[in-house]
Amino acid sequence: MKRETLGKKLRSTKLGYNERHAKSGMTTPLPDIETFPNQYEGYEITIEIPEYTAICPKTSLPDFGTITLHYRPGKKCLELKSLKMYLHAYRNLGIFYENAVNRILRDVVKSCRPVHAKVTGEFAARGGLRSVIEAKYP
Repeated sequence: MKRETLGKKLRSTKLGYNERHAKSGMTTPLPDIETFPNQYEGYEITIEIPEYTAICPKTSLPDFGTITLHYRPGKKCLELKSLKMYLHAYRNLGIFYENAVNRILRDVVKSCRPVHAKVTGEFAARGGLRSVIEAKYP
């Protein structure tokens, strides 16, 4: 094996993370987020979900955090009960913080096609580190 290839391989497996960990939870089927017709223009909606939980795909330890969804509806608004069921489905899902925030944004955009949207995940400290992840559309 070439020295350069061996070095890359050692660096990529040093912490024991692999491609399976990196992609975990990204394609797992989750409940649909339902919508209803928007009746107004020019306003914004902020939804705070303070009890987000998921599972770290590497350690299998629980992750806790607050997800904040801010969006300007186009022709459709998100139906809150289905959004709640969708987010509760993360509870047993192995997914990294970054993937969860980006997947939530992707699924919200697919569901209601907002004018713009932002998902922020503020995750509880673990090992002395606290993460805040933010994804925006468009």
